[in-house]
Amino acid sequence: MRLIFVNRFFYPDHSATSQLLSDLCFELSGLGHEVKVVTSCQLYDDADAVLPSQERVNGVEVHRVRTSRFGRANLIGRAVDYATFYLAAGWLLWRIARMGDVIIAKTDPPLISVIAFFVARLRGARLINWVQDVFPEVAEALGVRALAGPQAMLLRSLRNAAFRAAAANVVLGERMAAVVEMGGASPSRIREIANWADMDAIRPLAHTDNALRHKWNLDDKLVVCYSGNMGRVHEFETMLGAPQRLRSNDDDTGGAKGIEFLFIGGGAQRRKVEDEVRSRGLSNIQFRPYQDRADLSLSLGIGDVHLVSQRPEVEGYVFPSKLYGILAAGRPVVFVGDPQGEISLLVEREGIGVAVRQGDARGLAEQLLRLAGDAALREAMGVRARELLCNRYDKRIAFKAWQDLLEGLA
Repeated sequence: MRLIFVNRFFYPDHSATSQLLSDLCFELSGLGHEVKVVTSCQLYDDADAVLPSQERVNGVEVHRVRTSRFGRANLIGRAVDYATFYLAAGWLLWRIARMGDVIIAKTDPPLISVIAFFVARLRGARLINWVQDVFPEVAEALGVRALAGPQAMLLRSLRNAAFRAAAANVVLGERMAAVVEMGGASPSRIREIANWADMDAIRPLAHTDNALRHKWNLDDKLVVCYSGNMGRVHEFETMLGAPQRLRSNDDDTGGAKGIEFLFIGGGAQRRKVEDEVRSRGLSNIQFRPYQDRADLSLSLGIGDVHLVSQRPEVEGYVFPSKLYGILAAGRPVVFVGDPQGEISLLVEREGIGVAVRQGDARGLAEQLLRLAGDAALREAMGVRARELLCNRYDKRIAFKAWQDLLEGLA
């Protein structure tokens, strides 16, 4: 079977969608599928990068198109980058697709599935929508005015046409499945396949075996870690309010002085978060860049507790991929968002952490103090987190689900 994946980023890019796509493509190529990827020449956090226009990586034929390079600093520049990718990727996809191919469209940039839908129909190919986020609903929820009103209605109708026409729509969770079904997709063509982590590549690591803790001067700290993208769907006021309260109450809270906050990664909001930390004088927070994928056991293992944030208004439209690496590292999760949301319910049902309502900085500080003072509780949550990853979210489980899906199409 000949498979053509479309996504703006691919190996060696380190963004979540790129890593997931690369994992799956390399696996399917190894199983004997002919795999092609249509992607850009850029890197997620380096708009000036110029990757080769064509190469073969681990058996995968990679086709990269050139686009504008405004980057992620502002929405207008990002929109132009999207538009040029739509044009260039659509033209390339038209040139290489043929009857009987399976085109798998991810959702970076948003609505690339619409371009893939038209090409698939004209070329006699089949379409799979691999839905990582639901657009334009995400933009509407975040208050992007340019996509309100008639524009959103038009985009939604085109997106829904792609949902209806697809041979399969792969979603990340139950609520996303419900959104896609409301968009007109037949339930029989909706498949829930969660994202994943590799339980062999990311393992629980004792602090004494973690050289990064010493290198980053964290040996004697209880580390609260946020690792991954700092995007617009994530809320940081609550996560900054908690260390501010802990710092202010050092004299009254015995464990507060030993708690350090660590933010690893980048994204649209990183600079804003750093500026806010400086303006508040929060000396109990440090920042680090994205770490190499080979070092994730080290960087994720630094955290005694990991923060995950998602705005309640995007519930059902996105699902944080950073969750899976935390589970693989065997660390407790503190989720900040909708207490009745899918992630909150998962965290508390499985006993892998706690959930805090967005805006409740005091509640977050109290939960962190509770976890800081109870090593046995942290250990038990971490063990359950690792078991959940191995039993439900390891990459081999997802790969098997994808292989079954493709065999069904064949």
